[in-house]
Parts: sequence; C-alpha cells; structure tokens
Amino acid sequence: MDYQKLIEAHRNKKADVTCAVLASMRNRDSEFGIFKVDSDNKVTEFREKLGEKPVKCISVENSGKSNDSVHNNFLGMGIYVINRDVMKKLLREYFPRANDLRSEVIPGAISLGMKVHAYCFDGYWEDMRSIKAFYQANMESTKKTNIGYNFYDKDSPLYTLPRHLPPSLITDAVITDSVIGDGCILNTRVGDGAIIEDSILMGSDAYQMQDVQANGIQGKDMDILIGIGEGSHVRKAIVDKNARIGKNVMIINKDNVQEANMEAYGYTIKAGIVVILRGAVIPNGSIL
Repeated sequence: MDYQKLIEAHRNKKADVTCAVLASMRNRDSEFGIFKVDSDNKVTEFREKLGEKPVKCISVENSGKSNDSVHNNFLGMGIYVINRDVMKKLLREYFPRANDLRSEVIPGAISLGMKVHAYCFDGYWEDMRSIKAFYQANMESTKKTNIGYNFYDKDSPLYTLPRHLPPSLITDAVITDSVIGDGCILNTRVGDGAIIEDSILMGSDAYQMQDVQANGIQGKDMDILIGIGEGSHVRKAIVDKNARIGKNVMIINKDNVQEANMEAYGYTIKAGIVVILRGAVIPNGSIL
C-alpha cells in the first residue's frame, strides 16, 4: 500500500478518522471487522463479522445516521488514519476506559457522528494471522501467473534491511517455481535425492559441516545435521529454523490430518500443513 494515497484521501475528505478497507470480499473471515459504507465512502456501521449486529458504544447515541440508501460492506484492514486532536478527545473525554481501537474507539467515533470515512484499497494485502494464511501467501509469491505480490515490480519496490549474507550456492539441483533467499547452500543442507514440494524452509542460524563428528564434536542427534537429509520427501510443509530432518524421511501428511499437536515429536499440523518446529529433530526413516 502507498500510504501517501491513504493520507491524501483522508485530507481531501476532511475526515476525522479514515479506515482502510479491502475492495474485495474474497476473504470473509477477517479479524478486523466489516465496515458498512455509503456512496460517499462514509462509514455508517461497524460489525465484528458479517451477519452480526452493529457494534455500538454504551451510553452514546448515533447522531450521524446517513440518509443514503446505497451501502456496501467492506473488510477492514486494521489500518487507520486519525487526526491527533480527534484521538485525544476519543481517548481522554469520550472513551477513557477503552482498551481496543478497532472494537471500541472506532465504533465510538461512528456513534458520535464523527466523519469516519473508508479508503478502499484494491491492491495486494494478506492478513498473516494464521499458519494457513502465511503458507498461502508464500506459495502465491512463487506463481508464474496470477502472482499475489510481485517482489520485482520496479514501480513498487520493497524496502527491507539487508542481512549481509553471502550469495546462495546451488549445485546439482533441479528447482522450479521457487524463491531462494540469500546465504543458502543447496547441496549439503538439502541432501542428494531429496524432494521438496510446495513447502517453506526457514533456513538455519548456523551451518554444520559434514565432517562435524570427525572433528570430535559429538552429542545427542549430532549424526543428523541441520537441514534435510538424503532421500527425504517434504510436501506442503513449513520447516522452521535449525530443524534436523534425517535421511529417507517422508513429511507428506499421508493420512491428510487437518489438526494435530505433536510438539513432543517436533511437529504440529495446522489446516493440513505440517509445521516442523524450530530446532526439531526428525529421525531417519520417519513418516509424518
């Protein structure tokens, strides 16, 4: 999102509060609520979920009812622009006991008849509130067509803090439809014959060399190096940092389990996605 456009819309409307909303209702399960908006983009109601009653603040009557008969529902994004003086009044005078901006302060501003407007955003946005949402967003970034977000769009550059890692080293591998981060070594860290499909690998904080035992460094599970062992198959999974996956391991959710808490064994399953926990050790030959 270009926040400059959001602020410009807020100023042009001379709004007290502007709420960013999604142009599409494709995901109806937003934790940021549903905003009812009239033809002038003024917010007239707020609901926690579609179909529920509007949220109103106790002891405050709605003095800003709209006569506009045309209304549309939009998903909230949890992004707001609020004038400083308006925020002070809302928190100090009207709702000093409020604990939540979304469910108390914003509906309160609507009830008071303040100028609460919506800014309709039609670009890419994902609510990373769950394992499933995180997984889907990552998978969409690897698509050749209908890509969710284009990291290489020159008109919308993505600024981030570089980690100053060396270039990735890839030898003897066949890789398609993937995004490879800096500092990866894809030969010893991902063993010969290993297959990884539709998965997210978070990498590791340190690398282990194959001759780690030969140098006299020993300990529990040191025979399984950080990374994915030879002949293993990983499909529809998220592998967290510093995980050790042994040889000939099958992480494929063979029973199509949707939810499971197996933290004692180093993994969980959320929405059918196998999550290998940080620092987990999956023994040779395991089938998950």
